[in-house]
Amino acid sequence: MKELDLYIGEGFEGPGVNAAHINILIGPRNGPAGQAFANSLASPSQGHCPFMVIAQPNIPVKPMTLYVNKTPISSDLHGNATWGASQAGIAKAVLEALLDGTLPPEAEDEWAIVTANWVNPACDDLDAVYLNNYNACRTAIRAALTGQPETAQLADVVNHISNPFYTPKA
Repeated sequence: MKELDLYIGEGFEGPGVNAAHINILIGPRNGPAGQAFANSLASPSQGHCPFMVIAQPNIPVKPMTLYVNKTPISSDLHGNATWGASQAGIAKAVLEALLDGTLPPEAEDEWAIVTANWVNPACDDLDAVYLNNYNACRTAIRAALTGQPETAQLADVVNHISNPFYTPKA
């Protein structure tokens, strides 16, 4: 793995209202990821209150990971999906990446992660939200650390742009 100050990745998983979309910044605490972590934690805005990802109460994951919600909490279920299921999926993905060697050893105490997470206000299945966030975060971490996508992948899709919300007709 080429040593960088900042690794950036993206992961999308699942269909419909329980889908997960995660953008991730990973890197040394004394670099841009650490700065983004500190700035985000210290600067909540209306409807967006970044919080530390935990494995259990009083046990934050390592590397220290900040959860930033992309949409304001709109209901009790949406809050449980965001603060509960989505956070838990991200916690598992980060811990696995540390423990299985996907993240380098120095990441444990010297790196920071910032995740920006979409949980649809219309979500209706906490278990699906958990699983989709877990898989999306795993994808985002691996993509960030391996520099994905590669140029060849981009060339393959340039004439077939689409996303779950829109596909151009031309």
